[in-house]
Parts: sequence; structure tokens; C-alpha cells
Amino acid sequence: GTVKESGEKHKGSVEIPNLSEENEVDDTEINISKKKGEGDVLQDLMRTEGTTKVREALRDYLKALKTEFTLGMILPTKATVGQELAAEQKLSGNTVQDAVSPQPLEIVGVKIPTVKILMREIFNSPADELYSIFTTKELVQKFSKCPAVIEAEKGGKLQMFDGCVTGEYAELVPSQRIVLKWRCRNWPDEHYATVALNFKGMAAQTELHLECKGVPVANEDSTRQCWKKQHFEEIHVLLQQSQDNME
Repeated sequence: GTVKESGEKHKGSVEIPNLSEENEVDDTEINISKKKGEGDVLQDLMRTEGTTKVREALRDYLKALKTEFTLGMILPTKATVGQELAAEQKLSGNTVQDAVSPQPLEIVGVKIPTVKILMREIFNSPADELYSIFTTKELVQKFSKCPAVIEAEKGGKLQMFDGCVTGEYAELVPSQRIVLKWRCRNWPDEHYATVALNFKGMAAQTELHLECKGVPVANEDSTRQCWKKQHFEEIHVLLQQSQDNME
């Protein structure tokens, strides 16, 4: 750290000797030390506000460790696979074996920590009308304010917000249920969440239950905001405009 008044730089370290998910984060011991010389003000700062920040980071870290893992994978590149194959052949020391065409390698991916998002929203619309808003290209483009690809059939493609959201329809039960294979552009390559939208009609209203499984931990907040701000709130606006036009 650097002392603002003098501009002097000082080095120190943070040690956490008892990190465990069995311990409360607030009880985690955090030791602050510095190298010889001045800089006591920085050491004191780390012992107070710095310790609070470190514990906040630990809380997020332990939350990620406890989160369920899905089958989403980050796959190695072809170059990596080739290097591993060459290394295996070199280690074998068997010239006859080296001459044989290699068998296809089983690519093993790395699981990423994910979370499940549950949301509930009530719309002033019958279930069939709300269902149509999620499955009709013209209506999707109205509330998203962007060109969209909507192929509302099993295996049909979905693309919204200039390609920021992509996927496909996995299940459709008119006025009752939609299941999507769904991802955001900034997620790990080829990783998809499963989104289930369940429509529960209540007279002139519909209660929508959203379950989004397999969301990368790092993208939990942005995914929740995507559904709340860019879907639900904009659909409310669209429904209100439609009602105003009818009146």
C-alpha cells in the first residue's frame, strides 16, 4: 500500500490460518503483518477496514464452494489435446505403438460452480396472452426493443437482445409451461442454463414462476437483473400500452 501524504510504499501480508466452511466467516482469524520500517498507518487500516473487506471476499468464496456443480464444462482446446497425445506417445517408448493411429481421446471438461435462480411475478394478463408474449416474434421484439429470432417449437432457436441471449425451446405447453436451453453471451463457451417458465392463471391475471438452473455463480446477479429489468418490467410496460390502446 501507499501512504497518501508521503507517497511512500510499504509491503505487508495477510494470513488466514483457519479458513473452513465449518467456521463462521466473522470468526475467521486474519493476521496482518508488515515488513520492517514505517507504515503503521497502513497496518492499522488493514486490521480494521481491510479485515472487513477480506471477510466479505471469504464469504463469497465459501458460498461458491458450497454451490452445486452442474455438467457445464470448460473444454480444453484442440492444441492442448494434441500436446497431451504427443507426450503420451513419447513416454511410451514403443515405436510400434507410436506408428498406430491414435484412438479418439475422451475430452474431460472442468465443472463450474452454478446456482439456481427462482423468481415470481404477477402480470395483469390472461395466461394465454402472457404465453404468446414469450413465443411470438413480433411481441418479443416489442418488449425487448431489438430484432429477435423466435422459433417456438421443440428444438427451435431463440435469440434476443442483439445476440446477448441465445438458446432453444426444449418444451412448450400452450398457456402453461415453457422450458428453454438458455445462455448469455459472456458465459463460459457452450454452457447453458435450463429455464422453466410456469404460467398460473388467476382470473384476469397470471402468476409466472421462473426457475433458472445452472447459472454460473459469477453471473447470478446479472442474470437476475436480465429477467427482472429486460423481461418482466418491459412486459409490464407492453401490457399497459396494450390496455391503454384498447381504452
